[in-house]
Amino acid sequence: MKKILIIAPQFPPNNQAAVHRTRLFAQHLPAFGWEPVILTIREKYYEEKPDWNLVKLLPPALRVERTNAFPITRPRLIGDLGLRAFFHLHRKARRMLKEGSFDFVYLPIPPFYTALIGRWLHAGTGIRYGIDYIDPWVHRFPGSEKKFSRHWWSSQLAKLLEPIAVKRASLITGVAEGYYQGVLERNPRLAERVVFGAMPYGGEEKDHDKVKELGLQPYLFSRKPGKLQLVYAGAMLPKAYGPLEAMLQTIRDNPGGFADVEFHFIGTGKTTNDANGHTIKPLAEKYGLWEKTIFEYPARIPYLDVLIHLDAADGVFVLGSTEPHYTPSKVFQGILSHKPVMALLHEASSARKVLLESGAGSVLAFNGDDYRQRIEGGFIPAFEQYRAFLREYDFTKVNRELFSEYSAYKVTEKLAGLLDQTLQR
Repeated sequence: MKKILIIAPQFPPNNQAAVHRTRLFAQHLPAFGWEPVILTIREKYYEEKPDWNLVKLLPPALRVERTNAFPITRPRLIGDLGLRAFFHLHRKARRMLKEGSFDFVYLPIPPFYTALIGRWLHAGTGIRYGIDYIDPWVHRFPGSEKKFSRHWWSSQLAKLLEPIAVKRASLITGVAEGYYQGVLERNPRLAERVVFGAMPYGGEEKDHDKVKELGLQPYLFSRKPGKLQLVYAGAMLPKAYGPLEAMLQTIRDNPGGFADVEFHFIGTGKTTNDANGHTIKPLAEKYGLWEKTIFEYPARIPYLDVLIHLDAADGVFVLGSTEPHYTPSKVFQGILSHKPVMALLHEASSARKVLLESGAGSVLAFNGDDYRQRIEGGFIPAFEQYRAFLREYDFTKVNRELFSEYSAYKVTEKLAGLLDQTLQR
């Protein structure tokens, strides 16, 4: 059994989305000859409220080591978890590498600054390391083009630090190829010696079984006779607001077609714990749809609570980004909730293929240039198609064999193969 140290500041009971990728890798890696050990931080240093139900999803035999971090100061000078825990994680990892026989170090990002720990550990011990791009580190986002703004400085720092972090890496992975393609373009010499590979977020049916076992109940909304209720759960990406606004404008201009429809947005707030940090409400009010068609619950709720609200809905709504590489993990959650998915996705998104070929959902596709025209012109017929799809939906007829390729088990199998390939090199 080979041994891998995964340095993941975000890990249960932390409730950020990134924790699920790491915990599912840790759950299935032993089946492929890799013993995972997790290095994370103590829960008291998280800004978010701990989600203790997430801990119940961890394998009982999993070894989890925790260390300290610098606390949040008032005023809040440094909030980034990767920065606050950087030196503590490095010191603990260095000690663990000396005390135990590890074959590899793996660093999921974000938080992004922890990627530098891999380079530092390699310099001091010779250990091979890899970086997993759950999100791109260097990318343009709203506000980063304004010189000397906070976002601009973040972008400049990312461009400076990323080449340092990846220079001695042996493996670079990502949720999709587009997440790390820019790394290779900016650092072409990596192609000569680094193993690259993409694995989407994997779905895990056992998570949905746990919801039933714990007897959780929905509390954000209740079923209403004659209403078609769809749930969107998760953060809003900056480049998803354009498609959303085009959709809301279309609904406003066609009120009769949506009189019986409710879209419930969960966990879409500006910050994790702010129940009043609405991001969807201002747009809904702009188009006269607030608390008629559009509802929002900004604060992040525990993961298993999300699943029970998906179970309570009639269907799952997925909103993609104008960036082609974005592949929403919400698609896999939606399919495993046994609810039909209605998705607005970039035509290059791998999730589009999964939904259509598996028969698990209906998709309106767009690209980064014509998303407004495609949505304004196609949302009404696409939604009517979804209504018909919903009436005939039968989860037993979903092509689960195709979807099995996107299970957490299969995704982890691919990671294990990449790790083996890295050691062989």
